[in-house]
Amino acid sequence: MVKPHRAPHSIQLVVTQLVVTEAFYAGILELPVQRSFSAFGAPDHLVIDMDGIAVVFVEESDVVRTHPVLEHRFSMFPKGIGMTLHFEVQDIEGIRDAVEEEELEILYPLERKPYGALELWCFDPDGYLVVLVEPTR
Repeated sequence: MVKPHRAPHSIQLVVTQLVVTEAFYAGILELPVQRSFSAFGAPDHLVIDMDGIAVVFVEESDVVRTHPVLEHRFSMFPKGIGMTLHFEVQDIEGIRDAVEEEELEILYPLERKPYGALELWCFDPDGYLVVLVEPTR
């Protein structure tokens, strides 16, 4: 069993399917994603623990089951609106290839910035904007 995240602050994002989210963040982006299983009957979730702030992903169906009052709001607003996640990554060219292979939308193609870093803007499977940066070596 994975220990609960220890970050003092967290951001929780609702996703359609944890398995798809895990494939994107852990598989394609190779970020340190942990799958946490809660007490019996409680929903599982994914955590990316990033130096004091945890990004927590939970399935929409689990949130609605626990907080039915939110169901209407989830239908009013698409996921990802107004949220941008920034991550430093390695092998950004390989990531770009995998994103293209999965036919995920790229907002701004891979580009070397004036400060030397490589940067790619894409959307995750739920429409969250993800900005990827590979620093200069």
